[in-house]
Amino acid sequence: EVQLAESGGGLVQAGGSRRLTCFVSGFTLDDYAIGWFRQAPGKEREGVSCINSIDDSTHYADSVKGRFTISSDKFKNQVYLQMNSLKPEDTAVYYCAASRGRQFGLGTIFEYDYWGQGTQVTVSS
Repeated sequence: EVQLAESGGGLVQAGGSRRLTCFVSGFTLDDYAIGWFRQAPGKEREGVSCINSIDDSTHYADSVKGRFTISSDKFKNQVYLQMNSLKPEDTAVYYCAASRGRQFGLGTIFEYDYWGQGTQVTVSS
């Protein structure tokens, strides 16, 4: 059974850092692209970052480039989102999701087959 679960959310001050972890089970990371999405209140869910673990290729939204870093540990079946220089506008529920095969960009929510339950990140000013 495919399952994804996020952890690492919480309250952080602007300028601070946070690392999110996506725990994956039921498949190997080489077979799926893993994306991080976020959804702020009243807004649509948007792609933040994506990784193809088979070749470690990554993609980022312009709003997080240079601040966020996605990585994976295939032995642990975990994907991480290191978030630095956090801003209040980064406040959202963050989700990890899995898409069969490769992603050549962030992709839309419709291209992802499995989703975690989300973890809240709140950045205070």
